[in-house]
Amino acid sequence: MATVNVYLTFNGTTEEAFNFYKSVFGGEFSYIGRFKDMPADENCPPPSEEEANKIMHVSLPISKETVLMASDSTSFSGDVTFGNNFSVSINADSKEEADNLFNGLSAGGTVIMPMEKTFWGAYFGMFTDKFGIHWMVNFDEPQE
Repeated sequence: MATVNVYLTFNGTTEEAFNFYKSVFGGEFSYIGRFKDMPADENCPPPSEEEANKIMHVSLPISKETVLMASDSTSFSGDVTFGNNFSVSINADSKEEADNLFNGLSAGGTVIMPMEKTFWGAYFGMFTDKFGIHWMVNFDEPQE
């Protein structure tokens, strides 16, 4: 069965916010990466100097079941405003479950990124559903 987490988006304050959350929840980041760490991709422009040190992704486990995740917005993703500052993130147990959830929930909505293999080794996609809610669907492919 899929697990559900909250994914937050900030206008450049992710690192400050997550250091604060870590001070409250305790624990350690399971991952923290910056936009400058991304491999080159012809579909995504390289980050500007100003954006290179912004947080591309951070994960902070806050319980056995829940991970708080976030990233900074960029000129590529657009500014963050009330209503688009979070997404519901689903981590599926299989590629088939990921496809079923993605296809079902995105029906009538707007696909932002279709389900595809990513540089971080996951099968991943994003969309806004027909009610305006932002979603991310992820399946962590087995490591080879």
